[in-house]
Order: sequence, then structure tokens, then C-alpha cells
Amino acid sequence: VQPNNYSTFYDDQRQNWSIMFESEKAAMDFSKQVCIARCNSSPVLDSVLYQDLVLGEGQGVEGGDSLEVAYTGWLFQNNGLGQVFDSNVNKDKLLRLKLGSGKVIKGWEEGMVGMKKGGRRYLIIPPAWAYGAQGVAGRIPPDSTLVFEVEVRRVKLVKECSGSDGQSVSSRDSPAPSPVPNSDGFSAD
Repeated sequence: VQPNNYSTFYDDQRQNWSIMFESEKAAMDFSKQVCIARCNSSPVLDSVLYQDLVLGEGQGVEGGDSLEVAYTGWLFQNNGLGQVFDSNVNKDKLLRLKLGSGKVIKGWEEGMVGMKKGGRRYLIIPPAWAYGAQGVAGRIPPDSTLVFEVEVRRVKLVKECSGSDGQSVSSRDSPAPSPVPNSDGFSAD
């Protein structure tokens, strides 16, 4: 995915291709189909497949960062999208999560790393990285592969704090543990 409705990719002969789409929606739809095709052509889906739909801006998120996310989740059925089992897109409340805290399925923990504010990503998550053999009663059958479209609306990076000498220390560069970020400290930036 590139700015201005471009997508670039390479084929099985390692030739590079670039496509310009008429709209952002057309570019996103193409990217979703590429991700589904990658899933269907995998002999065994043993890790999270993801495809960026919109790149977003700023620094990529990593473990410890707090996010507010809009999402829709589908069951992967008959080699494509099945029924929606969960969504917060048309609701007032975004999902708040801290990457690496273990509060969401492992597929989200892995598949969202590197996303940026305003970014949208398509995730295809195998059962072992989702709800496994138990599923979720009444919503997700056992051993279900899941598809999510996630959009990062707000980000709170594990940022800078003052060191004991009064100098600013970035928690990303410091081996010392960082303080827990204030969950209400989200900003629009």
C-alpha cells in the first residue's frame, strides 16, 4: 500500500508491479483480496497474515504502547469472509488495549505491531492464535480462523520520562522498565 491509491507488489518471478486505483476504497478492496488469496494459497496457516490497507502516520506501535482501535471481525468460511461476529465500528466506544498485556488474542498482539495512528490493517488469524479448540460459545465455533479489519484511531506510545539526573530518558532506548502509562493520556496526535 502506497499513498495516493497506489499499491506495489512483486510476483513469483520477483518482478515489481505498481497499480494506481481510482479510489482509496478500490485500493483497500484489492489489498483485502490479496490477503485472502495468500491465506488460501498457504498449505498450512500457522501464523498471522496481515495486509496494510492504509499506512497511517507517525511511529509504529510496539509492546507496551496503548491503543484505541475500531474493528470488525468475521469468521473465515468457504475460503472467504463469513459472518461478522463482532464489531465496534458503528458504536461510540473504541476498544482500548495495551499491546503485550495479554488482554487480547495472540493474533492481535502479533498482527498490530508496527501499525501507526490512522492506519488500517487486515488480519487473518489461525485458530491457534485466536480462540483455538474452545472457540467462544454462541459466537465463534471451535477451531475458527478469524479475519479482522482494524483501524488505530489513537495511540499513546511508551514515551519519555525523566531520569534520576533530570535528563530525559526514552523508555524505548533504556533497559530500565518504564512507568505504566496513564490510560486517560490519549491525545489526538
